[in-house]
Amino acid sequence: MKASIKMFIAISAVFMVFKSYAVDNTLPELGDFDVEKDLLLVQYDSKTDVDDLHSVAAFATLISNPQFSEVQYHAVAGTYGTQEGLYVPPNDLFRLAFGNNWTDANEDFNKAVEKVKDIAMETLKSKGDIWIAEAGQSNFTAALIKSIQSDYPEINTTKRIHVVQHSDWNEETTSPEDLQFVKSNAQYNKIPDGNEVGNGTPGFRDPSYTHWEDKITNPKLIEIWKLASDLSERYNGKEGRYNNEAISSGGLDFSDLSEVFWIFGLQDLKDVEQFFHTYSI
Repeated sequence: MKASIKMFIAISAVFMVFKSYAVDNTLPELGDFDVEKDLLLVQYDSKTDVDDLHSVAAFATLISNPQFSEVQYHAVAGTYGTQEGLYVPPNDLFRLAFGNNWTDANEDFNKAVEKVKDIAMETLKSKGDIWIAEAGQSNFTAALIKSIQSDYPEINTTKRIHVVQHSDWNEETTSPEDLQFVKSNAQYNKIPDGNEVGNGTPGFRDPSYTHWEDKITNPKLIEIWKLASDLSERYNGKEGRYNNEAISSGGLDFSDLSEVFWIFGLQDLKDVEQFFHTYSI
């Protein structure tokens, strides 16, 4: 009897270890985004609204959460369209948030397109899809798709490249021919505006939310948020740039992150408060 009990305990222990290993090594399900194969491109225009600075910090917060540790992504700065006004220089923030995992389209647009194309093709050749969160206009996306089609005509971009846009203004400040090209040559998704709460996507603009420092404990993320806040204060409304009233009042605006939440199937999250409660580390 004692031998049987010992055998049962031993078998149970082995099963529990195996079960724990299986759970720990199971990739999370994130909407239609295939964590094992797909690539997320987060593209920021940074012209002339400083909200992209907060969006970068919020994305860095999200991607630092263990739930998203296996997500393959690449960030692109300077993906603006036809809008007038001065650029908001984000390079120091991008370096801090993303290391070398980003591309500067403001410095050299054509070189950036070629670099991002090469990164995207690694995923496409491996049977993965490309998901583009457009925190800006579609001009860069159009150039990227054209380059892929030119060099790799066998790639069906309408099925393999998914574009997500949340802003009417971003569409209006994309050159009309580029916007139409993207809509015709990618799987284009226009989602509810991330500036509003309760419309079907998270509302990530809150002029009254001033206490992010009470939520973030990770030293690297604190540094990222402080730099994003400092740069926002330096450039918001300055020299004719857009004055983001939510940010000038001391609040937060990372409304562009709503697109990433839609891609990951997390559109039921409500607002800024819930974001920090759920994902801050």
